[in-house]
Amino acid sequence: MEAKAIARHVRVTPRKARRMVDLIRGKKAAEAITILKFAPQDASVPVRKVLESAVANARVLADKNNTPLRENELIVKETYVDEGVTLKRFRARAQGRAGRINKRTSHITVVVADKEGAR
Repeated sequence: MEAKAIARHVRVTPRKARRMVDLIRGKKAAEAITILKFAPQDASVPVRKVLESAVANARVLADKNNTPLRENELIVKETYVDEGVTLKRFRARAQGRAGRINKRTSHITVVVADKEGAR
């Protein structure tokens, strides 16, 4: 059984979010949540929220199918970060110049699976 969660338009650059995603790929879900909880990077917070949402989605899916779910056996099967929209901002400068500021966003996807679904 697989469960998936996606967060779109997260105000974290994709490069910084990929660092966090690479830390948890292939680990058990409970261990990955603990790693993200104590990671000092700011990008760990939205990645942890998406992972917790994927675990909750697995719980709902198991209840729907009347199958038992062992949350301690869930594995982070896939994680990836795609680039989202770029927010363009302007800041006025001296002598009529305008400084352009690009704020990047990302789409974070996490797929968790139990031992049978991980193959």
